Amino acid sequence: MASIAHRMAELFRIKAHKALDRAEDPREVLDYSYQRQLELLQQVRRGVADVATSRKRVELQIRNLEGADGKLREQARQALSTGREDLARDALTRRTTVTEQLTGLQGQHAALRDEEEKLTLASQRLQAKVDAFRTRKETIKAGYTAAEARSRVTEAVTGIGEEMGDVGLAVQRAQDRTEELQARAGALDELVASGALEDATAPAGHDDIQAELDRAAAGRDVERELAAMRERLAVGPGGPAADEAAHGGRADTAGRDDEAPS
Repeated sequence: MASIAHRMAELFRIKAHKALDRAEDPREVLDYSYQRQLELLQQVRRGVADVATSRKRVELQIRNLEGADGKLREQARQALSTGREDLARDALTRRTTVTEQLTGLQGQHAALRDEEEKLTLASQRLQAKVDAFRTRKETIKAGYTAAEARSRVTEAVTGIGEEMGDVGLAVQRAQDRTEELQARAGALDELVASGALEDATAPAGHDDIQAELDRAAAGRDVERELAAMRERLAVGPGGPAADEAAHGGRADTAGRDDEAPS
């Protein structure tokens, strides 16, 4: 049972693989791969756009902080000129915080700019690969289409295609079946003639004994006909029987002449 199950599983895999080969079109696979590469390229470009957007937002924040830094510095100068040292100190304290934030944003801006440059370079390289793949894809598809057309034409001309093969097998089966039926009919005719089988189409009351008597009578008729033909051939012109009859007739005439009175 294990061996049979293994063979059945192997046969199923073979059939499934063959069906997959028939269903799979390399051109569709190539088109799908190209579409996936385009989607990946689009994702990279979207990433570049997102990084650029973030960089622009950081640049805006940097400009705002730079404006705030300049304003606080000017306020500290004015406060100090009017003798308000306390206000000048407060403005400079706030300016220190702004300066720290500005320094952090400038570092973030530099990192985003580097990331944007890397993604842009990756996008350009990927674009070149996608373009090369598209050219190769179209070349392969054209070659496959030409080979497929040539194969179909060759199969149609030589008659080795799957459909023509099925037609040939059907014709061969029809011929084999015809010969089988002819042999069967001949065998049944012989059995019916020999009396081994009864003829269902014979009249009611016709049995095998009567059939045998009929065949014997037919045989006697044939023998009588043959005997009559032999007799006709024997007495025909130039036949042996005619010569004997002629010689016998002359002998009888001579005997009668000898017996007549002189």
